[in-house]
Amino acid sequence: MPSTTWSAAKAKLQLRLSVQRLRTLQQKKEAQAKSARRDIALLLEKGKIESARVKVEALINEDVTLELLELLELYCELLIARFGLFDQSTREPDPGISEGVCAIIYAAPRTEVKELQILREFLMHKYGREFSIGVMENRQECVSDRVLKKLVVETPPPTLVEAYLTEIAKGYGINWSSLATKAEASEGMASKDSAPTAPEGQQSGQLPAYSEDGFKGEASGRRDASSTEEDLNEKRTPSIPSIPEDGLEDDFEALTRRFQALKKR
Repeated sequence: MPSTTWSAAKAKLQLRLSVQRLRTLQQKKEAQAKSARRDIALLLEKGKIESARVKVEALINEDVTLELLELLELYCELLIARFGLFDQSTREPDPGISEGVCAIIYAAPRTEVKELQILREFLMHKYGREFSIGVMENRQECVSDRVLKKLVVETPPPTLVEAYLTEIAKGYGINWSSLATKAEASEGMASKDSAPTAPEGQQSGQLPAYSEDGFKGEASGRRDASSTEEDLNEKRTPSIPSIPEDGLEDDFEALTRRFQALKKR
């Protein structure tokens, strides 16, 4: 139990010890999670799916705890960075550090970090019994939702378990697919099998049968149409009047005479 007298030096030292301990515990849990993933991959390879699912649920809970430790480490570093606000002689924390103080008081008893629990006692002594009780009861929703969600004890949803199994199998190169993937594959095969097919003789790419009479009829029809178009063109196109050659010569002689008359001027 810390001394009843507030000591800024002791509080700062306890913050640093808490950060170091939280980091060490995170590294330990990360190594355990890696080993657990390897064990789950072996279970999948042996076909022990139910045992793998049970281990995955425990792994998910450990991952949630790891995220909580990361949050608490962040809050401790925040109090160190803003220690000037933390060292003020007030009965309630400054808004700049209030979230971190409330998170540590609320979540420290639910962790195995002894240094963090000692830090919690420092905070409870500094801000008083009434404030501490209000934090533990989460009055006015002073505790962050991120912290509250990490402390909820519940069974992971099946979709998350399947997602973990799929990623572990993919990471270790194991040929395994989840129930959802198998269901999608079976639905795709069923839809292909149930697709309607065209009856024989009516395929979309089939050409009509050849008919010599039909071909002659079409050819004659085309010739009649072409002759009709030629008749219409002859009727519609007006005839161009012919220009007599004598007229061209008279016009040329008239122009020559006019040009000679201009030169004389």
